[in-house]
Amino acid sequence: MTITEPTITRTATTKKPVLEIRDLSVDYGYDDDAVHALKNVNLTLGAGEILGLAGESGCGKSTLAYAATRLLPPPGVITGGEVLFTSSRDGHGGDLLRMSDRELRAQRWRDTAIVFQGSMNSLNPVYKIGKQLMDGIRAHEKMPAHAMRARAADLLSMVGISKDRLDSYPHQLSGGMRQRVMIAMALALEPEVVIMDEPTTALDVVMQRQIVEQIMDLKRDLGFSVIFITHDVSLLLELADRIAIMYAGNIVEDAASSEVYHQPRHPYTAGLLHSFPPLHGPRRELGGIPGSPPDLMALPSGCNFHPRCPFAFDACPKIDPALGPTLYGDAEPHRSVACLLHDPAVGPGRLPDELAARPAG
Repeated sequence: MTITEPTITRTATTKKPVLEIRDLSVDYGYDDDAVHALKNVNLTLGAGEILGLAGESGCGKSTLAYAATRLLPPPGVITGGEVLFTSSRDGHGGDLLRMSDRELRAQRWRDTAIVFQGSMNSLNPVYKIGKQLMDGIRAHEKMPAHAMRARAADLLSMVGISKDRLDSYPHQLSGGMRQRVMIAMALALEPEVVIMDEPTTALDVVMQRQIVEQIMDLKRDLGFSVIFITHDVSLLLELADRIAIMYAGNIVEDAASSEVYHQPRHPYTAGLLHSFPPLHGPRRELGGIPGSPPDLMALPSGCNFHPRCPFAFDACPKIDPALGPTLYGDAEPHRSVACLLHDPAVGPGRLPDELAARPAG
């Protein structure tokens, strides 16, 4: 999906956190052979906010989602961190990583829900859609069968599917309809946080547009918060309030979508933005990013991005930058970046022209 500049209107705001991921680390494997897939990741989702999570395949986006919801399959191991949920409705919550199995079962789907990447693989092929929707409701609420069926029918209507599809099997639905069923299932108990793991990747651009518009309408009507995971930055620029960019298991930039579009501060973010064409305006050459994402078992020293970075300098192979303020400091209070170009102690003290657009105001 491509965008035009006038659609980018969202700016950073300070919203009460509903989900805070603190120093989350994940390994695949054990002992000396472990692959460090996530390394002390920090991320905050505000109440009523759409947070986009973007990056190339293999950067850790889905691992972050599954670790935060404790759905990470083996050999994935959470080695540290916290995932703090705080209800914006009544203040209840806690650390998801330290809840008992019973507490976690009660919390899932009611407080947090997830829309998985492959709808056909997520839906049971031998059960009708209605049964699968009602099973989720039955696990949390006691109500008569006819009331559950009515609720399931309402959920389908909410996502634009006819109620008579309750008796359809997954293979009888199109890809877009199956994805809508997954969204309906995630919203069945009106959770406060919905994590969507690349829900539009396998769809054509027309269906992708319909799904995105439906998500925005539902979010506006129901007031839930969203973490939207995708490799398509152009999609997030139109959908998200804020965007976090991942690379090699780390967050390298976190800013409002309008700031990411107009003033990217990390070279990787700028590379992603130059990898898709605009629909309108003057033609420009697509730049892309040279090379390939690093092997997590043999990461480069210092900044993991420096072998592909056009602005790397002497300190980049030696120092691993932490996520912190930009070079403009107090002028950009709601954004952060992990790049030595923004460290006055070791950097050149100025940004390259491609990253140096002055902050508004």
